[in-house]
Amino acid sequence: MMEPIDIGLWTSGGLLVMVLLGMRVAFAAGMAGFVGLVWLRWNGFDYDPARFGKALEVSVRIAGLTPHSKVSAQVLSLIPVFILIGYMAYYARLTTALFEAAKRWIAWVPGGLAVSTVFATAGFAAVSGASVATAAVFARIAIPEMLKIGYNKQFAAGVVAAGGTLASLIPPSAILVIYAIIVEQDVGKLLLAGFIPGAFSAVVYAVLIIGIAVVFKTVGPPVKGFTWGQRFAALPPALPIVAVVVIIIFFVYNPFGEAWGTPTEGGAIGAFIVFLMALYRGMRWSELKSALLDTAKLTVMIFTIIWGVLIYVRFLGFAELPAAFADWITSLTLSPMLILVCILLAYAVLGMFMDAIGMLLLTLPVVYPAVMALNGGETVAAADSAFGMSGTMCAIWFGILVVKMAEFCLITPPIGLNCFVVAGVRDDLSVQDVFRGVMPFFIADAVTIALLVAFPGIVLYLPSLVG
Repeated sequence: MMEPIDIGLWTSGGLLVMVLLGMRVAFAAGMAGFVGLVWLRWNGFDYDPARFGKALEVSVRIAGLTPHSKVSAQVLSLIPVFILIGYMAYYARLTTALFEAAKRWIAWVPGGLAVSTVFATAGFAAVSGASVATAAVFARIAIPEMLKIGYNKQFAAGVVAAGGTLASLIPPSAILVIYAIIVEQDVGKLLLAGFIPGAFSAVVYAVLIIGIAVVFKTVGPPVKGFTWGQRFAALPPALPIVAVVVIIIFFVYNPFGEAWGTPTEGGAIGAFIVFLMALYRGMRWSELKSALLDTAKLTVMIFTIIWGVLIYVRFLGFAELPAAFADWITSLTLSPMLILVCILLAYAVLGMFMDAIGMLLLTLPVVYPAVMALNGGETVAAADSAFGMSGTMCAIWFGILVVKMAEFCLITPPIGLNCFVVAGVRDDLSVQDVFRGVMPFFIADAVTIALLVAFPGIVLYLPSLVG
């Protein structure tokens, strides 16, 4: 007989091979998890051929029940609601209004149109939970505007691809919801924690763009000539997005009293408001149909990944691999902070070969318990912890860090999904053009991650107000 942990390691190695060979994460994880369950059960029967049928029967039951038990959780309804808000905002032309307002107020600075794009994507990210949708929308809106005044096309594409990643961090965020489900943490606090780091990331992008435009004056010429009247006139059309953001904030956290409701209820009301605004702006049936179909397609893709990975996660639990990895991490003589940095660097490398959601779903069941053990455990007090924060706050802080790493992975070659989306929307751009354009933003993301690690208060300030 083999030790369960050995079966876990061999099966995980097989999963990695399948992913590197190009198999979709959802199917590779589901297959690895199911094979691992059968292997573990048959191993317990000492590989008796007569008992293989029993091992197979038990494994089928586990593999069938596990996804349903998790996916039926009410909190996962946040994902399609948030995605629907984004697509309906696009078809209601709220994204165009948001970009126009940002352009009129910000485009006068060096690289101003690119900076406007970043802040417009951040605003759109606050009503859309999907980075891919954000990148696709602004590839249609912002890139033509930048090319029209002489921007380098690679740089323009890079701005949109990088700006689209902000939707992973700024609530409502589908990835933050998935993280909360996997590690069993409060969704509201995690969504709240994403606001300041998301805005901070947008500011770092803006500073980088201005610096590039100052040094290389032909990269991003400023746009001038807007009067104050034109600037103020651009604000009312963008107000519905502001209204949705305020509603979601008050449903997650009301600074003046009790929260109005759950994040799911806030998202549903936000979607209804955007729907009414879309009707008011003349959205046609064909556009509503497209919004619903696009939402369904993206939701099914995300849920399929979750289903497959949950089978693998259940197998890992039986194989006792997460606990073994946590024990190994805590036995190292390196400082906890250095170990955490190494884990984040490993995410950067892994993200070059996997999509963001799949990467987090596959790694968190093993990595999360290790990080929590490194800090002192789930129930540790801040005074006794390695990172200077309680177990609950460490879970939130680490969640924002890994989601920021997931953002980073959305623009890293060769898998960077946002880059493929931007190139797919624009016929005049190749994937290589977009990858070249996002290279400066690697520096911005590295700076942001370093500051979030060094100053956890950036992440934890808002959640600490909730208690």
